[in-house]
Amino acid sequence: MSNAKGILLVEDNSDDEELTLLALQKNNILNRMHVARDGAEALDFLLERGEFTGKNTTQDLAVILLDLKLPKVSGLEVLQQIRSDPRTKLIPVVILTSSKQEEDILRSYSLGANSYLRKPVDFERFLECVGQLGLYWLLLNEIAPPSRPAT
Repeated sequence: MSNAKGILLVEDNSDDEELTLLALQKNNILNRMHVARDGAEALDFLLERGEFTGKNTTQDLAVILLDLKLPKVSGLEVLQQIRSDPRTKLIPVVILTSSKQEEDILRSYSLGANSYLRKPVDFERFLECVGQLGLYWLLLNEIAPPSRPAT
């Protein structure tokens, strides 16, 4: 698979991070990856603040895999800020979380999530789930072109 489209994984659990990266790799999804380990780092990356200033980090971002339970800034707050910024509002966001709370599902969709997936506990199911997720969002889904000023 092409390395042209990037993936942002926002995950604070190192075991889940490792499993997600392994699942993508096992499914030959070799796209450029960036991992943010808390909500503040994710927002810095997406909004090009701090160490990411001027780095055009969202130019070829195909999908954001976002956990909800994050330190510093919650996943729901990250989602809200993604959707309120013109640079990031069209980037697909997949909630990848262990939360089964109906309130989290409803709030995620109301804030503009494109998909909500619960992390399977079983290792093989996790690999399959993340692999299918990657194939859909990176191979089948058409990403929105970068926004251009109206003429």
